[in-house]
Amino acid sequence: MLRSMTGFGTATSSRDGASFLVEVRTVNNRFLKQHVRLPDQLQGLEPAIDAVVSSVLARGSIHVSVKFADASAAAAASINTEAVAAYLAQLGEIAGNGVSVSVDAASLLSLPGALVQDTGADLLARVRDDVLALTQKACDGVMEMRVREGVSIEADVRGQLEVISDHLSQIADRSGEVVDAYQSRLRQRMETLLADSGCEVRDEDLLREVAVFAERSDVAEEVSRLRSHVGQFEDLVGGDGGEPIGRTLDFLAQEMLREANTIGSKCLDGDMSRRVVEIKGAIDRIKEQVQNVE
Repeated sequence: MLRSMTGFGTATSSRDGASFLVEVRTVNNRFLKQHVRLPDQLQGLEPAIDAVVSSVLARGSIHVSVKFADASAAAAASINTEAVAAYLAQLGEIAGNGVSVSVDAASLLSLPGALVQDTGADLLARVRDDVLALTQKACDGVMEMRVREGVSIEADVRGQLEVISDHLSQIADRSGEVVDAYQSRLRQRMETLLADSGCEVRDEDLLREVAVFAERSDVAEEVSRLRSHVGQFEDLVGGDGGEPIGRTLDFLAQEMLREANTIGSKCLDGDMSRRVVEIKGAIDRIKEQVQNVE
């Protein structure tokens, strides 16, 4: 079963005045590459989020975005009484030197360090389970989309494999006819050239030339290897092991193209050459598709 590397998943929740939104987007990449964007107060959750994502998604460029808004009582800032007392003590010293000082609570609390928000271990412990559960849910959504796109990719790839197999069968059948046609043409040509001299075409000379041509144009080995690659490709596509196979398919497609090029270089027949062009076109289509297979 094929899975695409393109996908999108989202998950939201709200509990006790705190709301969460997690989005996961993926595109193709040769390796697993994660980008996690978190609010400043949740930066400590990045390693745990990476672990959740990598447990579900094995390959691709993955972008995770977490948004967090806290309207609960726990979000209220605490007054740093020690800092405020220090400010008041300093203001008292200034007033003791005969300087008029007026202080209001709003101005005092706006001073650096006067208010302390929950941005440490307590906050992370409070939201950790929610964020990780939503990340898992969003990744599951990505996987569902990848599977759906993989079905379309698989259908197209199977169609191209059928095209390749059909043309290979025609090439294999045609190769013997090409040698016979060459022998007939060569005999006619030699008879025409030797007609004026009164000499006859010797069968051993003719057979020797035909044997050289047959050896040079023999594509049986390349056809056999290409068929083997097609069969292996079909086995991988039809498997349900769940393991990423995109790199293996990409390698097989390159090997298929190499065999097709070799067949094309040996083909001295117009019909066979046209079929090789069709095979190479199908392989190129497959290569494009497997670039986005996990």
